[in-house]
This record gives sequence, structure tokens and C-alpha cells, in this order.
Amino acid sequence: MAELLRAENINMSFDGRQVLNDVSVTLNEGEIISLLGVSGSGKTTLFNILSGIYKPDSGTVTLKGKDITGKPGAVSYMLQKDLLFPYRKVIDNVILPLLIKGMPKKEAREKADPLFAVFGLDGTQMKYPDQLSGGMRQRAALLRTYLASDGVALLDEPFSALDTITKSTIHKWYLDIMRKIDLSTVFITHDIDEAILLSDRVCILAGNPGTIKDEIVIDVPKPRHADFNLTDEFLAYKRRIVETLHL
Repeated sequence: MAELLRAENINMSFDGRQVLNDVSVTLNEGEIISLLGVSGSGKTTLFNILSGIYKPDSGTVTLKGKDITGKPGAVSYMLQKDLLFPYRKVIDNVILPLLIKGMPKKEAREKADPLFAVFGLDGTQMKYPDQLSGGMRQRAALLRTYLASDGVALLDEPFSALDTITKSTIHKWYLDIMRKIDLSTVFITHDIDEAILLSDRVCILAGNPGTIKDEIVIDVPKPRHADFNLTDEFLAYKRRIVETLHL
């Protein structure tokens, strides 16, 4: 698999307090990797560095071999909330990244419209966000993120607000959609089960300052069978993560 995104030897401090210590992470084509850690371990800071919002004290971030350290706009970033504007139609929320890049509205709508069917949103184009369910709003936000991406998306707990049944459904949907649109993903999550179920690799960020304590390869083909989370193999992965986090 070709390497897409690399953060290498990242160090970051705020007001004299070191937050990240020598953190290195890679993302390969077609992968999902999860950043898993307790609150305060530096996950969001690392995302802000990967997306170019922050420039680290030292270390580099490259996308497809190009240095993007401290350069926002190269990697798309989706926050926990869908952040859809209530006064804009769904299609006009989705095309915002294209409009920001200078694409005319008519052309942006024409580009986005066929993707609504791919994302399971066909028929919602002219609705408003408050007419959609929580799961549908997340799909719209993911479509917007995809239109802003260069094949790489950073997702900060995108499914945390969903109920368990909806979350399970959207997990399966997301794994399917990734294959269809050639998207590679870095997740932030606090949910150990979610990390194991979705990821190719789980990177555990822990300590103060935060550093990568372990990288666990989830060596189970995707899509994973429905009762994978009930298997001894799943429980072994979970035990290793819990022990690393000292929970």
C-alpha cells in the first residue's frame, strides 16, 4: 500500500508545557487508523497538526510526499458535531468546500449531486438539516468532508453523538463507502470497541506529554463478521489496549 500521510517526530508545547513528545504516525492508502487515548493525551493537538492548523515545535507532516507542515487546507478535518448550517439546504452545506475553493455554485452542485446517491442521501438535496435524522446529518457532513479531501480525512469522534444501533449501522456503511470512494481515514475515538471494529491499526496515545505507547495491527479482514466483538480475538485486542492505557 502506498503511504499517503506521515507525521514524523512531532513535538509540541503550549505555554512551556510539552503536550506531544516525539510522535510519529503514518496512514497508508485504503487504511483506517484510530488514535485512541484518554482525555488530555494530545489527540486533538495532533489532529490540528496533521491538518495544518498548528505548526509543531519540531517534526514534519507530509501528504503524498509533499511537506504540508503548518499549511492548512491540504487535509480535510471533520469535527464531532456535523456543523451543518440550519439555514442552508443540504446540498449547499455539502458544497461549501468547493465554494471556498472558488468553484461556481452551479458547477459545485452538479459535482456533488451524483454523490448523494453514493452516500445514501439521494432525495435530501433540497431539504434543510433539521429535516434529517442524526445518522443522515453525519452522512451529509462526511460527504462535505470528502469533497474537501485529497483522499485523506481526519475524523474527530464523528459517531460519538449517535445511539448504539445507529452507530453500528453507520460503521458498516462507512466501511463500505470508503471502498467506493477511495478514502483513507484517521479517527480520533475514546471508544475502544469502535477502534477495534473499524481500524486496520490502533495507535494508542498516552502519557503526559503524549506519545505513541503502542500500535496494534487488527489482523482481521474487513468487513468483519457481525459477532466479531464477541470473539476471543476481539477480547484479546481489547485487553491489550486497556492494559496499555492502564484503565
